[in-house]
Amino acid sequence: MSTGPAMIRTPQALNAAGLARLNAGDAAAAAALFAEAAALDPAALPLWLNLAHAQRVAGDDAGEGEALARALAIDARDLGALIRSAERWERIGQPAKATRAWSGVLAVAPPLAECAGPLRDAVAHATGFVAARTADFARAIDAALADDLATVADRRRIDAAIAAATGRRRIYVNECAGLHFPFLPADEFFDRAHFPWLADLEAATPAIRAEAEALLGHDGVKPYVAMEPGAPPNKWTPLDRSLDWGAYHLWQYGALIREAVARCPATAAALSAVPQAELPGRAPTAFFSILKPHTRIPPHTGVTNTRTIVHLPLIVPPGCGFRVGGETREWVEGQAFAFDDTIEHEAWNDSDAVRVVLILDVWNPYLTADERRLLQAYYAAADASGHNPGE
Repeated sequence: MSTGPAMIRTPQALNAAGLARLNAGDAAAAAALFAEAAALDPAALPLWLNLAHAQRVAGDDAGEGEALARALAIDARDLGALIRSAERWERIGQPAKATRAWSGVLAVAPPLAECAGPLRDAVAHATGFVAARTADFARAIDAALADDLATVADRRRIDAAIAAATGRRRIYVNECAGLHFPFLPADEFFDRAHFPWLADLEAATPAIRAEAEALLGHDGVKPYVAMEPGAPPNKWTPLDRSLDWGAYHLWQYGALIREAVARCPATAAALSAVPQAELPGRAPTAFFSILKPHTRIPPHTGVTNTRTIVHLPLIVPPGCGFRVGGETREWVEGQAFAFDDTIEHEAWNDSDAVRVVLILDVWNPYLTADERRLLQAYYAAADASGHNPGE
């Protein structure tokens, strides 16, 4: 091979000569020129990518891998290098490493809908490859653990852990708009054993439902979402000041609403037997949540994990659902549950009928009596300070 006696062997000149040899079909000569260029300018990522490409064309898998490793050492998020590395691991029969590499591509690449041409093809392939490998891994783990899991009575937490480890769900954390109480378990749905009074509340369902039904269309039902005037458009805009999601409060921000309690005596009596959270100006809150047909409440998080939210489903047509974190449940009329609303949650009514749930808040069951008392003192002091950071 001759590059001409007058050639100046700079990285730029060597790269140009390498491209010429590659276009002429001499991948081995091109690789030698790219290697010399990269040795002169080892921080130039494109030179390593050109070298890797020439080595791939020449059938030098090991050399291609070394060149791609050098490129990724310069920029671990370079999309071109990541794609070529993933393709190489898949081509040489290393599926576990290919899965890791394709996952790296998905972490860096734009969403598939925003991609075009070869990039779209690569991202689509990455998505399918990772999904298939993840499903294979999950099946292998399920088969290996089936006998052991069959002996476990309460599998909720271990099932969630295995699902997260095998890519089938995400583990959500608390996101508090207000006070975040540290070191409390971030459980999506709380164990019923924490709330022995739930059975009594459920027993009152027929009377509570009758009172809720009488309220449908009542002018005391107000939009649950009421944004401040001038608020910029956001996920709540479709529900702003809309009765698509309405609420009829019996307690609101710690204040009893006498007219509502008088109209709903059975519900008020049932609530009086519940150990509700007590924070003047903040809790308890209790209301009928009325979701009209074909209405969705967007994913959101609550104010503080010091409280627990309880749902008592009253009117639930088919097509309604509720997700907290990675777990989705159907409401069942008369069957209450408790959840942490500072974990992302959402609700929907895809039916042709109204859905009604009684919602109330109680203390987080993991708080001690002293912690509850001091939280009350904290909020009282915050309000008295004039700063009112919890407002």
